[in-house]
Amino acid sequence: MPERRTPLYDNHIRLGAQMVKGGGDYMFPLSYTSPVEEHVNTRTNVGMQDLSTMGEVDVKGPGAERLLNQLLVNEIKDLLPGQARYSTMCREDGGVVDDITVYKFNDEHYMVVTSSGPRKKTARWIADHAVGTSTYVTDISPAVALPVVQGPRSRDFLKAVAQNVDIDALRFFRFAPARINDTELLISRSGYTGELGYELYTPAEEAGALWDYLVQQGREFGLKPYGVAAMQTLRLEKAFPLYGNDINEDYTPFHVGLDRWIRFDKRDFIGRDALLRLQQTGLDRRWVGLTLQGDIPAAVNATVWSVGAVNPNDETMYSGPEAGSKKDRILPGEEVGHVTFSERGHTVGKILALAYVRTSHSYPGSRLLVDVKGKPVPAVVTPTPFFDPQGARLRAKA
Repeated sequence: MPERRTPLYDNHIRLGAQMVKGGGDYMFPLSYTSPVEEHVNTRTNVGMQDLSTMGEVDVKGPGAERLLNQLLVNEIKDLLPGQARYSTMCREDGGVVDDITVYKFNDEHYMVVTSSGPRKKTARWIADHAVGTSTYVTDISPAVALPVVQGPRSRDFLKAVAQNVDIDALRFFRFAPARINDTELLISRSGYTGELGYELYTPAEEAGALWDYLVQQGREFGLKPYGVAAMQTLRLEKAFPLYGNDINEDYTPFHVGLDRWIRFDKRDFIGRDALLRLQQTGLDRRWVGLTLQGDIPAAVNATVWSVGAVNPNDETMYSGPEAGSKKDRILPGEEVGHVTFSERGHTVGKILALAYVRTSHSYPGSRLLVDVKGKPVPAVVTPTPFFDPQGARLRAKA
């Protein structure tokens, strides 16, 4: 596939970004300086990322609400104009087509924001089901750019640059029109870092000038751009799933812990019967958080084992304060799962992983072994999120 470029590609090049190819075959920044520095700055000040690789689908017409209620596992009938809601869309067998956010403008006008990788598939899925429903579905992704500002100082920053909007009054998962430096856009109180943050839905042709303006004006607030490497570690600490890495059509919302956003009562939707059956029969595996010993993260798809035999005093320590001493060698038992992502959590200071494991081994405190560069490394199932488990930072009040 040929490489694709977001409307902000030239801005990233001017900032010296290391570009890589990823979601939807787009070129996007891996990092600008150091992923660790970008992670820490976003947790401390303000970070800004280009998420224009995500998709936007405009859904209009008298049948819009009914169509979306058929496609989404979450309920939107009680959604008010100016509100957004997270949901998954499923196949008839319960497999996840995509995880999306839906924005309501009025009873006959919504916008669905898709994940990056399946954006075209998701737009087709919505359009195919709209046939005969008095609904008009348009993929408006090429016309929209999506810079996001995230971090504890993001509210103060936007209060300084945004006009025609009350930033203090914008609560979590609310959105409103605004103007920044003569660019008309939508500001949504949402994000993918676990921090107070905002997403700026911007006309593509004006995005480059807006980005440069935000970089310049954000200096006094500590704003620095961050790339996908920092995004991955930020979302890892919050155990936010990523479509492709952690979710696909082989898994249901129950497997990945997204079942709290399913609304079964008094409504029908695609996948409902399969999900109800799964709710009754139970799961064979679950997506969990792991804390690993050592300083090296596991690779994607690394094997996870149960703990097998223990050979006392069978392994020599070669480094650190215990060099020359002996420790027990723990041998792998049976294969019980695989890693979907692993890296150091730069805020919590530990090697973390997200993994699918058998339900029997999925409970907090369960001890496992993970293949790290060919060696079994001890790990323990850890409650998630690893960072800010109550979500206080995400929902920080003005």
